[in-house]
Amino acid sequence: MKRAAKTSSSVPLAGEPKGSGALRKSPEPAKSSAGLYVIATPIGHARDITLRALDALGDCDLIAAEDTRVTAKLLAIHGISKPLIAYNDHNAARERPKLLRRIRDGARVALVSDAGTPLVSDPGFKLVREAIAEGLAVFALPGASAPLTALVLAGLPSDRFLFAGFLPSRAGERRSVLEELKSLPSTLIFFESAQRLGESLAAMAEILGPRPAAMGRELTKFHEEVRRGTLSELAAHYAGAPPPKGEVTLVIGPPHEAQADFAKIDAALDAALPFMPVKAAAEMIAGLLDLPRRQIYERALARKSGVRP
Repeated sequence: MKRAAKTSSSVPLAGEPKGSGALRKSPEPAKSSAGLYVIATPIGHARDITLRALDALGDCDLIAAEDTRVTAKLLAIHGISKPLIAYNDHNAARERPKLLRRIRDGARVALVSDAGTPLVSDPGFKLVREAIAEGLAVFALPGASAPLTALVLAGLPSDRFLFAGFLPSRAGERRSVLEELKSLPSTLIFFESAQRLGESLAAMAEILGPRPAAMGRELTKFHEEVRRGTLSELAAHYAGAPPPKGEVTLVIGPPHEAQADFAKIDAALDAALPFMPVKAAAEMIAGLLDLPRRQIYERALARKSGVRP
């Protein structure tokens, strides 16, 4: 009787190189080494935490948490009891040297935020930066992330995207940031306060134009909601609706590629070229029509030399 072939405990993930042992299965979780463990935690659903994260949290000597009360609830759900200290915007400068000293002395320190992946809109990057500068070990344990979850649910282009964090609360500063991001050929992702959602959407609709967008709130939670539409449609809805409850993530599609009206371009060039240098005429018309300067310059050169594209 033939014996069944043994199955491998290492199966490459889709999209990753075969033969690299992309997915490994260890019979026993090894005792972790001293260092800083940056651990992603659930953004809503308590079961959205990796087995590796649970191993590391159970094995560490100390957990630095954005809010110890929030993290204590998560640890209780999973039956983990470890010393907790707060590490957040208010006390980071004071606590960071203490954490680095603990790691130098051989401790395993876990860094977690209230929800999602640390270093995304929190002070964790300074701790990681200084640990690296001192030659201390840093380990990243990936997992839940609100920006990526919202991007997946939005149904918008995901080949190129920019996470821009929170917009400024002041209207003038908010407009400046949106103007700066306006021409980027990528999907934009923002966190936003529910109280400012209507105001921010109105500014986005005005400055960014008629782009498709999605508002996600309470992602992975019982009351998860994703509302999709143009920026104008979303702005109109939240202008007359009470602020939504929960955490809000906005995803906005990239700008539409400008369709050049060559008849208009050629007419403008023919009017300008007899009186202006090619470069100056091209820059002026590109600015007026909001088109790439190089494209207009090449067309201007052709017309100046008598070639009709």
